[in-house]
Amino acid sequence: MKALPLDQVVSNPVLHEWKTVEARGTFDVKNQILLRNRYFEGVYGFQLLTMFTDTQGKNFWVDCGWVKAGKDALTRPDLPKIPQGAVQITGRLRLDTSLPRGAFFAIPSNQADGLVSKANAQSGTSTENFYVDLISGSSPLLTPAVPAQLPELSDGPHMAYALQWIFFGGLVVYGRFLIRRDVLSDKEL
Repeated sequence: MKALPLDQVVSNPVLHEWKTVEARGTFDVKNQILLRNRYFEGVYGFQLLTMFTDTQGKNFWVDCGWVKAGKDALTRPDLPKIPQGAVQITGRLRLDTSLPRGAFFAIPSNQADGLVSKANAQSGTSTENFYVDLISGSSPLLTPAVPAQLPELSDGPHMAYALQWIFFGGLVVYGRFLIRRDVLSDKEL
């Protein structure tokens, strides 16, 4: 579907989650968050969230994709270069509470609030109750090497579970039949 301007969908982000949106504004590379415990192809790393201010003055976080961790816990990961100045971005609108579960540095993750809300509370900033998964932008630097992954849509193991429960139901019916047969044969004796 065609990307919608962000200002058309922010009035009800719940209704428009997963829609592709476009926004113009600037990144604030001084406001970045590394979301830990993210893996890509078996390699440990982080999701990089960067503050974005659009031309309407709305502040929100942009998921700039996965970055590989440093060689050890004391080594900062190599973060992608994010252009300074006005840019246009295209991404998927997501709800704060839909961020992958995990923990920001020094922010507990055992509460029901979204992680972005916790980060805002800790830093004293104020952002919208949504974020954007970056897909591309007006600069080639804005296309993440490893973008946020889409959820996998599949039928899952539902058929196997359904057959399993049908089998269990059949065993219950067969067991009842055996019990009733034994009760009837005991009465005949």
